[in-house]
Amino acid sequence: MKAVVAGPGGEQITVEMGSYGIGVSRLVGGIIEASPRRRRHRVAGSVAPFRVAIVNLKPDDGAVFGACQKLYDGLAATGIEVLHDDRDLRPGAKFADMDLIGTPWQVIVGPKGLAAGRAELKNRKTGAREELPFDQVAQRFG
Repeated sequence: MKAVVAGPGGEQITVEMGSYGIGVSRLVGGIIEASPRRRRHRVAGSVAPFRVAIVNLKPDDGAVFGACQKLYDGLAATGIEVLHDDRDLRPGAKFADMDLIGTPWQVIVGPKGLAAGRAELKNRKTGAREELPFDQVAQRFG
């Protein structure tokens, strides 16, 4: 811009600007603001901290926990960024947190699905849901 100011002795000094730049927090905030949204913010899959969140609906159930851990291990082994939410919270709180984190996919595992041998997959962008056998979940994201 070639802006100049008068220095202490009256000399012309070219203005320089310093900036801390665009850090990660500003970048993610900008992406969220620029993304179309309906009810909650959404981040692009390429910048989401996790691609998949495994939502354990019954963390105190050993069989459900084991199934979630097996899914986690299988997804992580293929290089997929995955989060296993095994906190002792109500499902609604977990879903709300996964929405805030911005995971593009949720893999939902509970006692009923485990009994049927299936996990529910939710695409956060479209809202579409599908059920898959546990042994096909990792392949779905691979």
